[in-house]
Amino acid sequence: MIGQNINIGTKKLKVLVSPLDWGLGHATRIITIVKILQNHDVQVLIAAETAVATLLKAEFPGIAILPLKGYRVQYSRNKKNFSFKLLQQIPGIISTIRAEKRWLKKAIQEHNIDAVISDNRFGFYHGSIPSVYITHQLFIETGKSWMNVIAQKIHYRYINKFTECWVPDFEEEGISLAGNLSHPKKLPAVPVKYLGPLSRLNNKEEATIASDLLIILSGPEPQRTIWEEDLLKQIEPLNEHIILVRGKPGNNETIFPQKNLKIYNHLPAAELSKLINGSSLVLSRCGYSTVMDLVAMNKKAILLPTPGQAEQEYLATYLKEKNLFYTITQQGFQLKSAIKT
Repeated sequence: MIGQNINIGTKKLKVLVSPLDWGLGHATRIITIVKILQNHDVQVLIAAETAVATLLKAEFPGIAILPLKGYRVQYSRNKKNFSFKLLQQIPGIISTIRAEKRWLKKAIQEHNIDAVISDNRFGFYHGSIPSVYITHQLFIETGKSWMNVIAQKIHYRYINKFTECWVPDFEEEGISLAGNLSHPKKLPAVPVKYLGPLSRLNNKEEATIASDLLIILSGPEPQRTIWEEDLLKQIEPLNEHIILVRGKPGNNETIFPQKNLKIYNHLPAAELSKLINGSSLVLSRCGYSTVMDLVAMNKKAILLPTPGQAEQEYLATYLKEKNLFYTITQQGFQLKSAIKT
């Protein structure tokens, strides 16, 4: 059962939670964690900024959102330069990690924090209180074996500074959704607890099909916009009834809709659940949080990994081999053909 390994004591606690800002997936999957904490009478505070803060404020209007700078990572416009673009940003990432450690020390004192939960924020821990690190990617897939080794050593060095590590996947490898990413040969030195998949969505309502295709966009820029622009061109000549969720919480930009297309900038979990339930097919990125949501909804989907993002490319191959989803690359992607697959 989701959350069965999250142990809450009898004392009323104040817990500070902060997700990474690489896309919205880290934010959406902590929604379940926050709800579990609230159900156990824990006072939750959230540290975030920009789109992540907007999304979580909409889900939890009663929770205080403390402003904390994100890592603000930008992806390359093309697959070839993806790794180089990330390497260029390493100094800035290291600076942010140091800054968030200083920020957290001050926040713990000002708000009397009893414990912290970090979803992939490397510096969001403190030696004086329980500090939990959440990740599905114990094994870092970079696309190059020698870089995988270095990346995992660096990742474990950070993980081992936390009290324990929570993995949002099944403990049993045979039914794992993340494969080798969450089940590496060697685990970190700190205790590792498998929570099971975490999804903010529910599949309780009886489905009434209202659309042929639901497109859910996500991920860092500029790749989100590049794919959106390409999809809008391909949608225009189609006759199918299509819904597009842009993955831009807090954005008021209006795109002139086509006759067969309905557009939302963002939707809270309850409304998105209804749209997924009411769609014949979902098209989205191959981000792990999206995968967990689609599995929870038991929904047929076509998944495209973000070009150059080795983790998503691995997941696409793994999920296709497991016959869980149909996956395809973005290069040469034809929406009309994919819908008929």
